[in-house]
Amino acid sequence: MDNELLGRINELKRERNAIILAHNYQLGEIQDIADLVGDSLELSRSASRSDADVVVFCGVYFMAETASILCPDKVVLFPNLDAGCPLADMITAESLREEKEKHPDRTVVCYVNSPAEVKAESDICCTSANAIKVVESIPEGREIIFVPDYNLGHYVATRTGRKLKLWPGYCPSHIRIKAEDILREKEVHRGARVMVHPECVGEVIALADEVLSTSGMLQYALASDEREIIVGTEIGIIYRLRKENPKKMFIPASEQAICPTMKLITLEDVLWALEDMAPEVRVSEEVRIRARASVDRMLEIV
Repeated sequence: MDNELLGRINELKRERNAIILAHNYQLGEIQDIADLVGDSLELSRSASRSDADVVVFCGVYFMAETASILCPDKVVLFPNLDAGCPLADMITAESLREEKEKHPDRTVVCYVNSPAEVKAESDICCTSANAIKVVESIPEGREIIFVPDYNLGHYVATRTGRKLKLWPGYCPSHIRIKAEDILREKEVHRGARVMVHPECVGEVIALADEVLSTSGMLQYALASDEREIIVGTEIGIIYRLRKENPKKMFIPASEQAICPTMKLITLEDVLWALEDMAPEVRVSEEVRIRARASVDRMLEIV
């Protein structure tokens, strides 16, 4: 049955001239069928450069929106509309506008893990990999509102020395990783390096040898001579790390660091999306243009 399902998916990909994108946290079976696996912005940018007519985005909803922002000439399919992002849901365009009114002389830095309408209300976007460079590019003395992830913003503030007004959002998966989890695994795996995502809480970041985005973790694992690495991020990335580095050991810092919505998309969902050419995600042109501007400003400096 699986072979029939995979065969049908590949057949429809050819018929639709489609490309399948999978985030690093997706189920292993989804990563295996994807044409590209990576972080959300990396995938959307790659899709925009491809000659595909259809993009099947396997991730969470804001990622499909980002693909729509960067690929207005393509059909963006999102296989399961229930796959949302709790962090992205912690901010709205209306609530950000209210905050901007309180601070008229400010720059809004928006983490890409946010709704399209929030990106459209922001001055510049950032990723977990380039947030430090983005903040450093803003003139000294200018007030900065950083949305929506508090922990990422706190990490950037400590690294840059800049005072940021932080939004009280957080990733439920990353805050499940506790300092005691890191200490426990370091005790069991003596000498192992620790790499964690900057969405983790400060106590966890303080115990890390490396603080990296998902793409940074993958690059570090490939380049490093370390044989054992403790990984502090959503456990879906472990699949790809082990697949690309079969002779190395990757230890999840916490088995509780699971994003349940990231695991909702199945092979059947991908098949049905390609069969029905739905659900489609399309950002309105007015929002798309404004959101694209905040992404482009980021790309100009990194």
